[in-house]
Amino acid sequence: MIGVTLGDPTGVGPEVVAKALAHREIYEKCRPLAIGSSSALRRIIEICGLDQEVRNVERVGDAEFEFGVIDVLDLWNVDHSELPFKAPTAEGGAAAATAVIEAVKLAYSGETDGLATAPLHKVAMKMAGFDYPGHTEIVGEFSESLDPRMMLVAGKLRVIHVSTHVGLGEAVELVKTPRVLEAIIILHRALLDLGIDEPKIAVPGLNPHAEVGNLFGAEDSEEIAPAVEQAREQGINAIGPLPPDTVFSRAAAGEYDGVVAMYHDQGHIPVKMLGIHEGVNITLNTNVIRASVDHGTAYGRAGEGRAEETSMRLSILVAVDMINARRIRQVEAG
Repeated sequence: MIGVTLGDPTGVGPEVVAKALAHREIYEKCRPLAIGSSSALRRIIEICGLDQEVRNVERVGDAEFEFGVIDVLDLWNVDHSELPFKAPTAEGGAAAATAVIEAVKLAYSGETDGLATAPLHKVAMKMAGFDYPGHTEIVGEFSESLDPRMMLVAGKLRVIHVSTHVGLGEAVELVKTPRVLEAIIILHRALLDLGIDEPKIAVPGLNPHAEVGNLFGAEDSEEIAPAVEQAREQGINAIGPLPPDTVFSRAAAGEYDGVVAMYHDQGHIPVKMLGIHEGVNITLNTNVIRASVDHGTAYGRAGEGRAEETSMRLSILVAVDMINARRIRQVEAG
């Protein structure tokens, strides 16, 4: 059972969820429970002319998971049908944030098996009094997970970061052996959760070409190389430091199963180049399984019926794959 949050009612969240749940494949592989504003979902279904119904449920056990009828857990009963599209609002921010919090709580308590999330907007959340940088921090807090991490997936390219939402100067300072090693270990576990046996992990350098001799900086030899060596001592097949300008294309071609990026843009740019609609954002190192779209609220096209649902559909399917792979590993481990 996957809790699927509807995101911000003034953005494309309800639309991409409705369109994703119009794929019969989703219902063949899981039981999706939408969480959020049912009025926003009904509004966009009508705008898009989709052949779907919305059924409100008061608790998880009331859901029937019938294709063509979207079960929605809407505990707040706020009417968003007149809320204007295309701009952040306090009402939209509250709807998005509270839906994610509820979805995490349900997964953490075991009432659902995981969650897949539609986009929210930081400004809208802040307007509503929720001061979180994004989903990752909400998931971490409400699943009692101390150090949640982000992994981006696009096709065969899977990327985790040593640091994310910090300035570039601070990001360089964070490239330290323990933190790089931790990222390698977390990525290794995530790849196993995705059903990849004996994953091969690429670790790019921080500096141009990861030159031997520290021509452009000492971080590659003094911080990254020791982390790779320590990971290998733990039985992890990590390789690096590798030239960062070529490693991502090699990974996208299937040479590596995952990449440890040293900072936000080093990892994000290659994934985005492969296509925003095909990207999935996965929260790692937490007590729940969560996958998400790799795009924002897209206010500019909200309410027009032209949002692309591929990332949302893939997010649900990736969450299902991770749940199934983890269960198989648990059975094999006894």
